[in-house]
Amino acid sequence: MTNSEQVTPTGGGATKTASHIQGRMGPFELAFFVVAAAGPLLVVAGFAPLAFMIGGIGAPGAQLVAGIVLLLFAVGLTRMALRIKNAGAFYSYIGQGLGRPVGGGAATLATAAYSVIAIGQLGAVGAFAKAPVKDAFGVDVPWPVFSLAALAIVVYLGHRQISLSAKVLGVALLSEAVVLLVLAAPVLWQGGAEGLDLDSFSPSSVFAGGSTGAMFAIVFGAFIGFESTAIYSEEARDPERTVPRAVYLAVGFLALFYTFMAWIVYVAYGKASIVDAATADPVGLVFTATEKYVGHGAVVVMEVLLVTSAFASTLAFHNTASRYLFTLGREKMLPSGLARVHPHHRSPYVASAVQGAVGLVAVVAFAVTGADPYLQVFLLMVAPGVLAVIVLQALCSLAIAVYFNRMNTAHGLTVWSTTVAPVLSLAGLGVASWLVARNFELLSGRTDWVNVLLLSFIPLAFLVGTVRSLRLRRSQPEVYERLTKTEVF
Repeated sequence: MTNSEQVTPTGGGATKTASHIQGRMGPFELAFFVVAAAGPLLVVAGFAPLAFMIGGIGAPGAQLVAGIVLLLFAVGLTRMALRIKNAGAFYSYIGQGLGRPVGGGAATLATAAYSVIAIGQLGAVGAFAKAPVKDAFGVDVPWPVFSLAALAIVVYLGHRQISLSAKVLGVALLSEAVVLLVLAAPVLWQGGAEGLDLDSFSPSSVFAGGSTGAMFAIVFGAFIGFESTAIYSEEARDPERTVPRAVYLAVGFLALFYTFMAWIVYVAYGKASIVDAATADPVGLVFTATEKYVGHGAVVVMEVLLVTSAFASTLAFHNTASRYLFTLGREKMLPSGLARVHPHHRSPYVASAVQGAVGLVAVVAFAVTGADPYLQVFLLMVAPGVLAVIVLQALCSLAIAVYFNRMNTAHGLTVWSTTVAPVLSLAGLGVASWLVARNFELLSGRTDWVNVLLLSFIPLAFLVGTVRSLRLRRSQPEVYERLTKTEVF
């Protein structure tokens, strides 16, 4: 048995690893990490125009509603993070709340979801980098060159201690926020096209009718990433304080920033024009507003930062997938070699290398088949991953309510945090899962059999983990009993 596989009893049925990954991230670094995964610039420039086009002027209000639902989810999530000290996050929380077989299903689904999202973001890097490079140097570089270069940097950073990645992501996030706020300032100063009205937040605008469900499918997808905060508990400084603070910082920032920037875009065009403008040119909606209110130089900067936004997302999701692989290797759900820790950097370097190899094979395969980097790499990889994460959030909300109320572990906590908030978030995330599945073509860009194939990814990935857990229960009961019980701090 290697060091990375050793466990020792700690009481209460839990075990603690003799060797674990390490880091010194504080709440702001950790929040930077997960907020960067969501790609704020990509969301504002890419998701918000679709929300306006589909749902009308209520898109900013819809962003706020989605943020409130996820803040409710964060209430129970932070309480679970303090009670269950396992870097498996969804896997461990769902496993201890709903049973190990369900937790095993959640584990493989989460690992697969974050892995394919990381690969999809590599496609986005390639797609977004082509135009600025061609404009600047007059050279038409094939998209796989950019994607593979980004992958090489990601693998290098994944090999090092997590704090280096956090610093890179922090710079990317601040740059994205600054360029968007540069647009916000003149819009507010000039009063936009029709004044600073708040009609986009009225219930009649947010819940306008037939297209509301499709709009909410878009806005919930914009928040993917913040829930991974708990995964980095092992690499946080004083995790019992850092993780809860980082969760609230991340989801609070995303909710307020997305809502504010969607409203800025609404004000920039005005109530009478925003929907028509988004319908006519959804891709250029934010860039056109930036050209008008700030100038062409800001547009050029925004185009470059769109590349760094996609890179930041793939780095963050690569690290999240690596840590799921590491955790499942440590608990013998996957080969134990994945749990090896770098002797100097204390990083999950084997798991990171495996995720990098998967990304390399995927990018090369897409390149050889002549795939479009945006339509066939980014959209087809990210779409099922986004839905999978929302489904996992809903399952986790249910597990939180069950854990605290059936397992008799709610001592010292309020009914609000152990029952009311988790149940409300379960209702909201359950509806969101259904809306995304029903309007899946908006995320995948396809309307044919491909959607059926992509949607089948979720139950199949879940089934693999459930079957693996049940096999462990039969063949290795001592390993099965330790599932979800490995403590990390």
